[in-house]
Amino acid sequence: MRILVAAVGRFGTGSGKAGAERALFDEYVRRMTTPVSLKEIEEKRPLTPEALMKSEAEKLSAAIPKGAVTVALDAGGKQLGSEDLARQFQHWFNQGVKDVAFVIGGAEGLDPSVTAQASLRLSLGPMIWPHMLVRVMLMEQIYRAQCILSGHPYHRA
Repeated sequence: MRILVAAVGRFGTGSGKAGAERALFDEYVRRMTTPVSLKEIEEKRPLTPEALMKSEAEKLSAAIPKGAVTVALDAGGKQLGSEDLARQFQHWFNQGVKDVAFVIGGAEGLDPSVTAQASLRLSLGPMIWPHMLVRVMLMEQIYRAQCILSGHPYHRA
């Protein structure tokens, strides 16, 4: 199974440096036994919030592999514990899923067209997190799910 993280914005935008968030994201990717890729998209044109969300939705949708299970990170989505997320990965694996795409929106959130197409809407909780940290937190939980499924002691630490 391959994992894609498709996200609005780029690590390092603003200061021009990737920084600690990118280093942490990359560290969790390095630990994975499953292939993980990151696709970052940007819309540079000045648009209304509604038009911006639409444009981002089109770009995110284009990044998702055909036939992939799509997971939309959404504040109104389902909150899963780490073991529950691991069980979800096991279910996808048992179903023969080849690609899982996690989609992270921009400051305006995800367009309803993206969340409507998602197999799962996932929330990291009711708090608001910076989008770059969301990538790291998500990647850590994906790695933790892998550890749970393989019996690795990381999860118990």
